[in-house]
Amino acid sequence: MENQTSHLEENQQDDITINNKFVLKGLTLDELKNYFSKNGEPRFRGEQIFNWMYNHLVTDFFDMANVPKVLRTKLKDSCEIMTLQHVDTQISSFNGTKKYIFETVDKYKIESVLIPEEDRVTLCISTQVGCPLDCKFCATGLMGYRKNLSAGEIFDQYVLAAKDFGKDNITNIVFMGMGEPLLNYNNSVKALEIFAQELTTGISKKKITVSTAGIAPKIRELADKNLNVKLALSLHSCFDDIRSSIMPINDKYPLHQIIDAVKYYARRTRTRITFEYIMLEGINDRNEDIEELLKVCKEFPSKINIIPFNSLKHMNPTGIAAQIRPTNKDRIDEFVQRLRENNITVMIRNTQGDDIAAACGQLAILLND
Repeated sequence: MENQTSHLEENQQDDITINNKFVLKGLTLDELKNYFSKNGEPRFRGEQIFNWMYNHLVTDFFDMANVPKVLRTKLKDSCEIMTLQHVDTQISSFNGTKKYIFETVDKYKIESVLIPEEDRVTLCISTQVGCPLDCKFCATGLMGYRKNLSAGEIFDQYVLAAKDFGKDNITNIVFMGMGEPLLNYNNSVKALEIFAQELTTGISKKKITVSTAGIAPKIRELADKNLNVKLALSLHSCFDDIRSSIMPINDKYPLHQIIDAVKYYARRTRTRITFEYIMLEGINDRNEDIEELLKVCKEFPSKINIIPFNSLKHMNPTGIAAQIRPTNKDRIDEFVQRLRENNITVMIRNTQGDDIAAACGQLAILLND
């Protein structure tokens, strides 16, 4: 595990080409200004292109009205905007949750999920093709890992979803789809920087959440970036032995390191941490789990999202993953009540999209070697 994750942290995928054309999507504002300056154009062209790509979400250079036609032609011949293709959409018959299937240029498929609720519409986007962490309750971990997504591929999930559902209708973005965002740190941060720019209107960074299984050093790095997006930690147990059995990454970054990093993030960014907690029968739903959760939550501003375990039958799991069972509703209610009695903010996340394998922990596409 250590060698694998160390390699992934260092093996970042930055600038890419498509059909020998340089891909502009994924470049930050400064990078775009530098690109045009190096190619003999005024730096303000970078700001114009940034505005068209990330604010107006255009997919064709000839739709960029205030860019000279000669430059538009040049860009059409030498550069590319889109990094993904929309392959399919599945819609839940119960609540309208949408699962988008997108394909990268190198023919890998990824999934993003649009979740409509009464007071918000959340887009859950992916940062990797698959995931290397092998969490036993997660279909993405069971499918394996192939590559990091580029910053353009991360952002284009928003572009394609916004074109389908309406840009003004999407209120929140969560980096909670396929993959571990902080093992694709450079590209995840570049995507966050693009969203955070004032020219990228529509999504406030206060409405963006990054979820991590606990890559401690990268949590600290993200805090120092001053992006101040929200952070969610996939906690799922406050005991190292239990957490390691269902989340092998805990062997590399044990809980005391993760909690110290999260505490640093909360202090540095002045944001409240969200603990994600999937309820697993007989594993993390005991009275002693409640007591440890209370201790952790009282150390710094935080809240808990209680998540029902969603079936992994579509992955034909084996070993521990096949043995996991959901905590029953009565025990979940009792568990939550005990936490709330101690003045802990607790939300119970309703399962949405499980009929199309789009619920929390269900995203997966079988990969070919």
